[in-house]
Amino acid sequence: MFSVSTAQLRSCVAVAVFGLVSFAVPVVAQDAAPVPRHTLVLTWSDEFNGPNGSAPDPKKWHVLQGGSGNGNDELQYYTPRSINVHQQDGNLVITARKERYKGRDGVRQYTSARLESLGLFAQKYGRMEARMKLPGGQGIWPAFWMMGDDVKKVGWPECGEIDIMEQVGFEPAMVHGTLHAPGYSGQHAWGSQYTLPGQRSVSDDFHVFAAEWEPGEIRFYVDDVLFATRRQSEVPANGKWPFDHPFFLLLNVAVGGGWPGAPDPTTTFPATMLVDYVRVYRFVDTVERGGDAQPGSGGSQRR
Repeated sequence: MFSVSTAQLRSCVAVAVFGLVSFAVPVVAQDAAPVPRHTLVLTWSDEFNGPNGSAPDPKKWHVLQGGSGNGNDELQYYTPRSINVHQQDGNLVITARKERYKGRDGVRQYTSARLESLGLFAQKYGRMEARMKLPGGQGIWPAFWMMGDDVKKVGWPECGEIDIMEQVGFEPAMVHGTLHAPGYSGQHAWGSQYTLPGQRSVSDDFHVFAAEWEPGEIRFYVDDVLFATRRQSEVPANGKWPFDHPFFLLLNVAVGGGWPGAPDPTTTFPATMLVDYVRVYRFVDTVERGGDAQPGSGGSQRR
C-alpha cells in the first residue's frame, strides 16, 4: 500500500444525487480552523489504464443498465455499450448521446452510462478523490458520489448519500458538494457550492474533486481548496447522521431532470466526461477507529 501525508498529497493534486439543494451556501473558499494533518494510506484506486476501447474493470465497477428517471425525472437510458462508456488513453470516458434508444422502460431520446462499486468496494472514512474533466451544456448533470452500502436494506435516504461533486450545465463555473440523509434530502439537502476563480468554466480543464470523511465530519474540496465542512453537531433540525458505515462509489452523467432541466438547442452532443483516476485513502489514525475498507460489502449489483 502507498502512504503519503495529506500535505504531500495536496501538493501533488493541486494541478491536476438527487435534487436541488435548498439551503446551500455559495462559497469560493472556506477560512476555518486548520484541518488536522493525517497520514494517508491508499486502499483502492482505478487509474483507467486498460486497453483503448475496453470496458471498465469488472472487478472494480458494475456498469448499470436502465432508465426510469432515477427519481429525478432524468431523460437518459444508461447502457454498458462502448459508445457510452470505455477506457481510452488512460481515462474513463462516459459519453451522453442524443439518440433514440429502446430500453426496458420504453423509448428514450438520450443514452449515457453510470458506474458503481456496490458489492465490489466500500469504505468507512478516509479521503475519496477523482481527477475529472466534466462535460458542459444545458441539461447535462455529471456526478461523482457515494451511497451507504446498506441501501438495499434500509433504502434512500436512510442509507445516506455523499455527493462529492455534482455540476449542472446552467452553472458553468460552479460545482456542488452535498449530503442527503433523513431530515435533509432531495430538494432540502445539506449542501454548498464552489465557484472557480474568475468564473472559469468547470468543463474547460481537469479538476480534482475530493471529500475527506472522518467520524462526525465531512469536508469538500476542489483542487485542494476546502469549500465546505459538514459536522454531525450541526445537523439540521430533526435530521440524522448516517455517515458511520461503509459507502460505495458512483460515477455518472445524467441528462435532464428536475434540477438541471432538459437540454436545449444550445446543448452539444455527444457530451463526454473524462476521469483520469479515482483514489481512496484511509487516515492512519482512523483505521484504528474502524475506518477499514470493505471489499465486497453491500451485496450484489443494484438494478
